Amino acid sequence: MSSHSLKGGCHCGGLRIELDLPRPPGSYAPRACDCDFCRKHGAAYLSDPGGRLRIHARAEALGRYRQGSGRAEFLYCKDCAVLVGVAYEEDGQMYATVNSRVVEGDAPFAEARSVSPQTLSADQKVARWKEVWFSDVELHIDG
Repeated sequence: MSSHSLKGGCHCGGLRIELDLPRPPGSYAPRACDCDFCRKHGAAYLSDPGGRLRIHARAEALGRYRQGSGRAEFLYCKDCAVLVGVAYEEDGQMYATVNSRVVEGDAPFAEARSVSPQTLSADQKVARWKEVWFSDVELHIDG
């Protein structure tokens, strides 16, 4: 299997990401959630259950915020306020998606498409996350 490795992070470097995608970046259309929180952050999420995501964070920079159903945590930098991704953990298994706008180098993703998870119940959201988010996820907190 061919892997496409990408890096990125927040503006100040407090949160950094490394991701490996099994398909070329251009084959992914990031999902632009239409909820108020995500729209105000300009987020468009990228994930692949067959890929791999590593998040490295300085302990003092990692911010966590819950909204909506409250089951997932938005991960943002407390220093520069960039929303890096969203994570959900169940029974020791972490699932996550990354804000495609934090990927370095103008990765050639397809145009973002609007999605409306607000129309799903909390249980439907969790089922969807398990289906489409990265499941090979590690969150490394430094310091």
